[in-house]
Amino acid sequence: MEHLMQHAVTTIRERFWEPLTLDDLAQSVMVSKYHFLRVFSRVTGVTPGRFLSAVRLQEAKRLLLSTSLNVADVSARVGYSSTGSFTRRFTESVGLSPTQYRKLSLGACSETREPTLSEAASAASVPVPVARSTGSVTGVLRTTGAELSNAYVGAFDGAILQGIPASWSNASAPGHFTLARIPTGTWYIHAVAQGRHPDSATDLDLTLLMATVGPVQVEGDTGRPLNITLSPMDWTRPPILSALMGIDPQPTAA
Repeated sequence: MEHLMQHAVTTIRERFWEPLTLDDLAQSVMVSKYHFLRVFSRVTGVTPGRFLSAVRLQEAKRLLLSTSLNVADVSARVGYSSTGSFTRRFTESVGLSPTQYRKLSLGACSETREPTLSEAASAASVPVPVARSTGSVTGVLRTTGAELSNAYVGAFDGAILQGIPASWSNASAPGHFTLARIPTGTWYIHAVAQGRHPDSATDLDLTLLMATVGPVQVEGDTGRPLNITLSPMDWTRPPILSALMGIDPQPTAA
């Protein structure tokens, strides 16, 4: 069944601007929509609808960085019929409005780039958690077959790395990390980094590495540290949307 789910992901990435429905995707792999929904969610960690939304918004990020299209045109290009709905969804998922995202990305230099962590956090006016009860998460970052520089670790409210983290930190991999002042509740811990294979002679061969652990219940100090191993992104992972993790946009190709 996994190869059928890979075909469905390819369909999403190649036809994301179309009004794809659950029935359309299930029919593309010739299984019932209920079975498709169950298996797709198990393989990718998210529903087909959320995966499709993430792919659309990732393409919107790319268009905002690489073209002069206005927000309404970007919205239409990625399959939204309402610019207002697109703007709300983009802002919730990226942590910045489309206009803020483009302005920061084009800001201080002529070369387009993803906003830095501090720039994006400042523009988003990231709130300090106001929950009466907070906790912390500690752990160890590891990787296999890659040399890393800096990594980012954050506590997010879902399996897709989107929106504003409740807590985040710079870290090294391999190395330890601590996420402090996380409101009591259920969270997903996402880690991302740029890695280079030890045999590579140049930093031009950097690849995006990531890992997700969750759901994690935070109630005070979590006790046992989390062991997180970063690995290259593959077809099962939805795009990274949050601009608050300091990672460049990923290509939308399968």
